[in-house]
Amino acid sequence: MLAEERQQMILQMLKENKVVKLQEICEKSGCSESSARRDFQLLEEKNLLVRVHGGAKIKYSLSREPDMSGKATRNTSEKNAIAHAAARHIQQDDVIYLDSGTSTLAMVQYLEPEQNLTVVTNGVMHASMLADKDIRTILIGGELKNTTKAIIGVEAVNSLKQYRFNKVFMGMNGIHPRYGYTTPDPDEAAVKQVAMEQSEQCYVLADHTKFDEVSFVKVADVSKARIITTQLFPKLSSQYSKQTTIQEVEK
Repeated sequence: MLAEERQQMILQMLKENKVVKLQEICEKSGCSESSARRDFQLLEEKNLLVRVHGGAKIKYSLSREPDMSGKATRNTSEKNAIAHAAARHIQQDDVIYLDSGTSTLAMVQYLEPEQNLTVVTNGVMHASMLADKDIRTILIGGELKNTTKAIIGVEAVNSLKQYRFNKVFMGMNGIHPRYGYTTPDPDEAAVKQVAMEQSEQCYVLADHTKFDEVSFVKVADVSKARIITTQLFPKLSSQYSKQTTIQEVEK
């Protein structure tokens, strides 16, 4: 396989999984580790990826955000496992807030009318699915963001300030021990901040790709919420364990 073909293969794998291991490239292309490392180096110089120990990860702009359909097809089994674990924290008669996003959307399948819940959300798709299940649902007012199907803006923030929650379940674009929880959009960040402030307990649902990522706007310090995720790499566990509670679940 030519170097150019191998590099295109690396980019395609990153597009699908966000992370690629050096050994995977060697096995799929039949190249040596030194050749794969040169490919990683060249692609990093072109600002197309970031090299990490044992492989590489996709490089995103601080302000870039995939649309809802793009997010929905990524890491689905991982998100479902996280969502199932998050739903177990909900008790009878709880008033909860579901943030927009695919991980929180996956929680809806685990909620039942018999729980007598009140669910407030800024996710249009979330509200529709909850209503279909005959769960009491409040969709906050405001501007609809076309890409993520989230309600945002000043009206959304003011609407949220009327409510108090037993628990909120949040999605985040980036989680970093120094820079905290971050998201690309200032308007979405404002909604997330208010929701977290209005709750007794906060949970952040995050698959493995969100860790050590930083987006444009800080929402909160990592200590402000409990993280529900799949197993962290050992080197990451030590960075986060001193700042927040992490619940690790199996895929």
